[in-house]
Amino acid sequence: MPRLATKIVATLGPASNSPEILEQLIRAGVNVVRLNFSHGKAQDHIDRAMMVREAARRAGVEVAIMADLQGPKIRVSKFAEGKVMLEPGQKFVLDAARTEPGDINGVGLDYKELPREVKPGDVLLLNDGLIVMTVEAVRGEAVHTIVKLGGELSNNKGINKQGGGLTAPALTSKDMDDIKTAMSFQADYVAVSFPKNATDMEMARQLCNVAAAEYRHKPGMIAKIERAEAIPHLQSILDASDGIMVARGDLAVEVGNAAVPALQKRMIRMARASDKVVITATQMMESMITNPVPTRAEVSDVANAVLDGTDAVMLSAETAAGKFPLETVLEMANICREAEKAEYGELEADFKGKAFSRIDQSIAMGALFTAQHLGAKAIVAMTDSGSTALWMSRHSIHVPIYALTPRLASQRKMALYRNVLPLLMDASTDRDTALEQAERHLTNRGIVQRGDVYAITCGEPMGAPGGTNMLKICQVA
Repeated sequence: MPRLATKIVATLGPASNSPEILEQLIRAGVNVVRLNFSHGKAQDHIDRAMMVREAARRAGVEVAIMADLQGPKIRVSKFAEGKVMLEPGQKFVLDAARTEPGDINGVGLDYKELPREVKPGDVLLLNDGLIVMTVEAVRGEAVHTIVKLGGELSNNKGINKQGGGLTAPALTSKDMDDIKTAMSFQADYVAVSFPKNATDMEMARQLCNVAAAEYRHKPGMIAKIERAEAIPHLQSILDASDGIMVARGDLAVEVGNAAVPALQKRMIRMARASDKVVITATQMMESMITNPVPTRAEVSDVANAVLDGTDAVMLSAETAAGKFPLETVLEMANICREAEKAEYGELEADFKGKAFSRIDQSIAMGALFTAQHLGAKAIVAMTDSGSTALWMSRHSIHVPIYALTPRLASQRKMALYRNVLPLLMDASTDRDTALEQAERHLTNRGIVQRGDVYAITCGEPMGAPGGTNMLKICQVA
């Protein structure tokens, strides 16, 4: 089966929490395993991370682990009966001072700042937008609302304000504890929920680097774009992160469903132009939680994200709690494979009017250009940090990129890069030995045969990060 350029992120949960299923998912095409820190205790995540590493070892591939922080969930408190049924037109009070359980007339708030952040006329969306209320008045700690769109409201459901504007900090004390947990097993990526600006991401990175210092580890930082306030700051958030996640659920609630598809395309385009990775997430194969086949709309949704150039497509409840986790991954892999066969844009257009100030970046671009025009079978990037492979992967090309690195952390991190297959090589400082080893890697895997041409990039002297300064075109003897 030909390998995929697009990577698949799968969320671990009760449906996939066994070594056997996990190994099957990895063999079926999962490249990154997401641990959702909104659920479970610290020890659960540590155990799951060990299980992921073990399953990957048995499957004979390295996968990345992404720790997804819960972030500030702005929620209602609990109800006496567990839930209430709200009717359109009824009055309902959200009361920050309320200590007793909620009822049909009102409920307490986990988020105590709400009365100071809303005014009459504001629209509040509860339970992912299924319930809509208009703020009528704010009296002290109580927000008086009228229900516009009713339905069932149960314990701890989230609150969003239409258009954004709730100021909860991106990192809670729980997130800070969770960062320490995630660094104890050297999570490859940390996804930060609800960042508003670059400062939120810089703070998260600082906390991660401090917590990971004793393990000599630095995780990649992924900003989840799910607040309306983040949209004007997209570029600065990208600059402060290693990648973004198009988190379409909460984002849709804040900016409206109809605005999300165009935003998704814009975010993918911006991430690629900024040499950052991008994950498209939320409800990609939602119907497969309960059905063994996807809807036509879901097939189109996944394929369109691939055609737009996303690095990865993500599964949430589909693999965490669904009935068909393995079937979902196989189906998704199949959709990605077919979409990738479609024609890519002209590579030449990526070079027009561009100036490269860095030697290593110019070498990466030269390798793409040459490989395309020579009809090379593969591009090999010998890389310490993975930067060269990342730059190459930002451009659409049918030639597969094999990244050879002596560092296990770099190999795992590159599992998220589009069209990059990371392989581990010996830490040889001798160039000729390393080049021989690279060709052996390719021939042993059947990637190249006698007479095939491939391009290879490396640094001279070997082993210096950021030192890629050589492009060599080889023909297999």
